[in-house]
Amino acid sequence: MQTQFRRLAAIALLVISGCKNSTNSSNTPEFAFVTNGVASFWDIAKVGAEKAGQDLGVNVSVLMPTNGVVDQKQIIEDLLLRGVQGMAVSPVDPQNQIETLNKAAAATHLITADADAPGCKRLCYIGMDNYTAGRMCGKLVKEAVPQGGKVAIFVGRIEQDNAKLRRQGLIDELLDRSADATRFDVPDAVLTNEKYNIVGTFTDQFDHAKAKALVEDVLVSDPDIACMAGLFVYNPPIILEALSRSNKLNQVKVAAFDEAEETLNAIAAGTCHGTIVQNPFEYGYQSIKLLKQIAAGDKSSIPQSGFIDIPAQQIRQDNVAAFQQEMQAKLGK
Repeated sequence: MQTQFRRLAAIALLVISGCKNSTNSSNTPEFAFVTNGVASFWDIAKVGAEKAGQDLGVNVSVLMPTNGVVDQKQIIEDLLLRGVQGMAVSPVDPQNQIETLNKAAAATHLITADADAPGCKRLCYIGMDNYTAGRMCGKLVKEAVPQGGKVAIFVGRIEQDNAKLRRQGLIDELLDRSADATRFDVPDAVLTNEKYNIVGTFTDQFDHAKAKALVEDVLVSDPDIACMAGLFVYNPPIILEALSRSNKLNQVKVAAFDEAEETLNAIAAGTCHGTIVQNPFEYGYQSIKLLKQIAAGDKSSIPQSGFIDIPAQQIRQDNVAAFQQEMQAKLGK
């Protein structure tokens, strides 16, 4: 019954999304942008994708699965039945979605965005170098707690390519290792050097209540925790809320990812050291732009590397106001 309900919900989302552009000609190309979950990060990407649709004269559907791999697979299959001319997907679990992604690649033009699935037959990946971004976050941690100490990492899931690489980059930077994006430390490994002790990687599967409970548990189990790093957009605000309730703001330092309003406001207030921001607006915009070019037969628009890099940026207290103004302008606010 639950499976049937999710299928009906996914179809309803497709119908609603399609209705937005129902005034366009039925011959107008249609492209889809499929996220890996529901988050404010994806709301920004949605604005970018829909802006590209308006600028380029194509129909765009932005779909956000609420139940991980199961919902994302159903959405992709329904889009194929609908006959879209191309789709950008942020895979939830790339290693276990190869069959679904290759099915999409065989039927339409497939690219990945934000998170990659290098083992599938996608045409291109649009995003940032997540390993490098993880090392950038590690530098923020080093700035926040230069004396060293215990560090806890919080993330939705590490099956996603972007999460795995961010986490590894962060760990390698803190442990002063050489760069190696193929390295992978299992979650229960002892990760320490003479300055930093990474007490664990805590995954919540996009369950915000669980994410909050995990932070609170660490505050109890490791009362001397020095820094918490949140790798998905909702993790830093949840960390900050838990620290505030425990009267540990500023006592426990915070390093973040993404541009949640709560995170940016905390940076301005000095209760979050900094964040690594992507450019979700451009992820959405450039994905639709590339899909239209490919569908029109312009294969030269795909770089030989198969990667369009939209670099990450470090945001601290000295540049957060300018970044917020830039983001508001992109969103038309």
